[in-house]
Amino acid sequence: MTLITRTRARAVETLVLDSPHHRNALSAALVGELADALTDAGKDPGVRAIVLTHTGNTFSAGADLKDPPPPEALVALLRQIVALPKPVVARVTGHVRAGGLGLLAACDIAAASTNATFAFTEVRIGVAPAVISLPLLPRANPRALSRYYLTGERFDAAEAAATGLLTTHADDVDTALDPILEGLRKSAPEALAETKRLLTARVLEAFDRDAADLTALSARLFSSPQAREGMTAFLERRDSAWVV
Repeated sequence: MTLITRTRARAVETLVLDSPHHRNALSAALVGELADALTDAGKDPGVRAIVLTHTGNTFSAGADLKDPPPPEALVALLRQIVALPKPVVARVTGHVRAGGLGLLAACDIAAASTNATFAFTEVRIGVAPAVISLPLLPRANPRALSRYYLTGERFDAAEAAATGLLTTHADDVDTALDPILEGLRKSAPEALAETKRLLTARVLEAFDRDAADLTALSARLFSSPQAREGMTAFLERRDSAWVV
């Protein structure tokens, strides 16, 4: 079963997270397929830019709790998006949770419809947004991240734009993306690559400096008794033991 579908129009490759029954959760299989699709698009001279979008009402629900990818695989995927020599544009028309926000932050440009919602839900299942902090911390407003990391609250597209998670939001996300994609099509490929390199230098520094520590933290937390209780409670649709 293919979890990533691909289409192309006027040098823009669209990669679609296509596992709606699992809310496009980041399983080992989906992460692997997406990495392969990004590699192909990155090498293809006919591709000027990449749009990352989704089927269903969820862009990504974060890590697949039944088949999570190794933390190293998620780090590699996020770094691949950041380091890819072509712009990657997120197109969101639904919900984004936990690890899905890491995908969003790794993209160069992110647009969402006004009905999209966002939440860092890790703390509610007994873990932390460790690996996804690699692209998030250098790009988003630290005060906003403090609130939403620590509380797991849900917030809307306007707030996501104000915190730096989104580039733009609109009732019709495709209308908002039209001038962005046209601008990318009019830009010289080598100039785009070098400009992206300037923009992502600090993010890649964070990967090089912190990836090993955050990968270890993620692995430790996901194997903890607290995480087992939190994930079991989530799957059983009940409150975790620590809820007061």
